Amino acid sequence: MKILLVYPYFIEPRIHVEEIAAVPMGLYYIGATLKANGYDVEIINWYDAKDSRAAIEETLISKAPDVIGFSILHANRWGGIEIARLAKSIDPHVKVVFGGIGATFLWHHLLSNFRQIDYIVLGEGEHTFLKLLEQFASNAAPEVIGRIAGLALRRNRRIVRTAPAPFIQDLDSLAPPALYFDFQHLSLTRGCPGRCTFCGSPRFWKRRVRAHSSDYFVDQLAMLAQRGANSFFISDDTFTLNAGRVIEVCRKMIDRGLNVVWQAISKVSAVNAEMLYWMRKAGCIQISYGVESGAPQIRERFRKDIHEDQIKRAFDLTTAHGIMARAYFIYGAPGETWETIGQTLALIRRIRPLSAIFYILDIFPGTELYEAYKARHGVGDDIWLQPIEDLLYFEDDPDLDQETILAFGKHLRETYHRWLPQIAADIDLADHPDLRQEQADFLSRLGMTFSHGDYAGIQGSPSALQTARMLYRRALSLHPDHRAFWGLALVHQREGERAQAVETLQQGLHHFPRSRELNLCIGIAYAGMGRFRRALDHLLPFEAAPEAARHIAQCRKALGRESRS
Repeated sequence: MKILLVYPYFIEPRIHVEEIAAVPMGLYYIGATLKANGYDVEIINWYDAKDSRAAIEETLISKAPDVIGFSILHANRWGGIEIARLAKSIDPHVKVVFGGIGATFLWHHLLSNFRQIDYIVLGEGEHTFLKLLEQFASNAAPEVIGRIAGLALRRNRRIVRTAPAPFIQDLDSLAPPALYFDFQHLSLTRGCPGRCTFCGSPRFWKRRVRAHSSDYFVDQLAMLAQRGANSFFISDDTFTLNAGRVIEVCRKMIDRGLNVVWQAISKVSAVNAEMLYWMRKAGCIQISYGVESGAPQIRERFRKDIHEDQIKRAFDLTTAHGIMARAYFIYGAPGETWETIGQTLALIRRIRPLSAIFYILDIFPGTELYEAYKARHGVGDDIWLQPIEDLLYFEDDPDLDQETILAFGKHLRETYHRWLPQIAADIDLADHPDLRQEQADFLSRLGMTFSHGDYAGIQGSPSALQTARMLYRRALSLHPDHRAFWGLALVHQREGERAQAVETLQQGLHHFPRSRELNLCIGIAYAGMGRFRRALDHLLPFEAAPEAARHIAQCRKALGRESRS
């Protein structure tokens, strides 16, 4: 039996593509469960394949799956529907199974309106999907399949759901996905105790949290790192809920010599200095916090259960330990006005996030906001028969309109970007002698963002190069940092300061003599200064590098002219 597990495409483009590009961890867990039980499984990431119908069709024909499982978040449900329709047109006998948070909350709607969907796995999917495949393999009768817990299906021309499947209590009993697949998103826990009105997690996970053991989690990281991965995103709703567990994980990562960097998501009320110290020592470079609004009344409507002093403390502590503190904000909420937007900006001034993402409030199935929307309008789930990804709250609020919402967003982003250089200049690091290397790494990463990354070209962010220069110099005042030497030299070169660039690179090579980047950079600088022999000393050891070849040829040509004169 051939099984394809598909992460389907979204119908609308994204500003932050990284938010949707990774296959959800649940699909890897299901894939690992099936592989551990002898099934032929392949995972396909089609998140960006909206305009690739021919390639999708070719893949479906060549792989000839017996079963296709789709990971549905909600915004990609139409991608799943369209791919399922195509699969059924190729092979009417292929079985199509939807699962994930989007399918769980719209199971009746999807089965009622889309005949190409045969089954929907509700909630946590590993055991239910495995049992379903076992029944397929044995050609079980429909009534037998109908007794599998955690399933929705058609039976006797009716759409029904079976009894809920119990949560998996021992997460370590699941086959580790890293045994079978390569990926960079992992999870330590499942669930969240929060009750945010815009989020489907409270209803999906029943506000319960379960966790892997630290050994299971670190073993997965180690397997992936051994195969070459060195950057990870921990996708738990709130990674830091259990401080002891987090510290244990970090200590084991350090003890095993895992030289990786990683990012996590947390809640401002769930971090402390000791935890952040160990997270940074273990390679954490960014923590994202859901702040949502600077207006207390809006946070209360969202049921965020956080206070401004907690927000300030979390951002100060995170930055002090050399970890990028990123803030998520939502605008266009119930009661949003220019005054509340001003309160959000005032909070940004106070907490000084080094990264911020601003979203318009969306309404999704499974959330408290969605239930209120349906009750208010007397509508059901058939509003999703339209090929839309979401409902924007402001469209339902007589006090808000599109022009105002767009103005809110523009003002928030432009003001924040204008403040960024000063926010970077005001970074207050903790006096931790044994964190200086990590803090230097933090400053140089941020410097690269200003000189060559996202902040370099932002309109309204003045003095990007000057900010980068300051950050690189501050990094080098803490510890010899490879990226800081390289970045500062590049800034000098862009400013026409060749002598300063060479001096910086010489200092860097004293600490990192075999660095490809530093040698190529100084070699190119020497060539530009007419010092061709010195240039070749640094370029020739890296002549296989594409960027070196042209400069080596130029140096040899120039030296040939000198020898003939």
